[in-house]
Amino acid sequence: MADKAEKMKLRQDYRNLWHSDLMGTVTADTPYCCLSCVCGPCVSYLLRRRALYNDMSRYTCCAGYMPCSGRCGESKCPELCLATEVFLCFGNSVASTRFLLQDEFNIQTTKCDNCIIGFMFCLSQVACIFSIVACLVGSEELSEASQILSCCADMVYCTVCACMQTQHKLEMDKRDGVFGSQPMGVPPPQQMSRFDQPAPPVGFPPAQGYPPASYPPAQGYPPASYPPPGYPQH
Repeated sequence: MADKAEKMKLRQDYRNLWHSDLMGTVTADTPYCCLSCVCGPCVSYLLRRRALYNDMSRYTCCAGYMPCSGRCGESKCPELCLATEVFLCFGNSVASTRFLLQDEFNIQTTKCDNCIIGFMFCLSQVACIFSIVACLVGSEELSEASQILSCCADMVYCTVCACMQTQHKLEMDKRDGVFGSQPMGVPPPQQMSRFDQPAPPVGFPPAQGYPPASYPPAQGYPPASYPPPGYPQH
């Protein structure tokens, strides 16, 4: 738990922003947002492959952010494992792709986005509590109210997840130069997750002393041959 809390704290220090916030994804790419709402698991599968630069040898279950990561035989059949992840753990698959992009590009989540995501979770918890209370009490009116609340929570969940996946797609469009910018190269595997790297990262040039070894050695002052030969003596 302490390790997860430290990772969340590090993400708060990121300075880059998403190409589009959650509120703007509907207008930024309406067709893709609708597709994400209708077939979320399929979109999640495609986005994770794209986040890994279509190199499934990089794949780890839930992108390495869950306890099950690395223990599901991903190296033997990553495509099947990813398909299982997006259908059986859809919420985790969306969140893992989000964390993967945030850690790669140092992207922070805005306060508005955090409020939307927090409202989604709170509404789901309240709907669950109402359903449990309705089962215990046996009230028909309370049961109908809990069903309505559960339906609203499901609608909010599907909508927010669709907007999040559209946000991820727009960020990767930016990364791949779709908007006219210079596309980014594929990073080495050890740079995909910044939390597991040593400090400084592997491949960072070693620090050199000052002055460098090739620097001319220091001489005393004044020089041994001072004044130079031929200088007029008084």
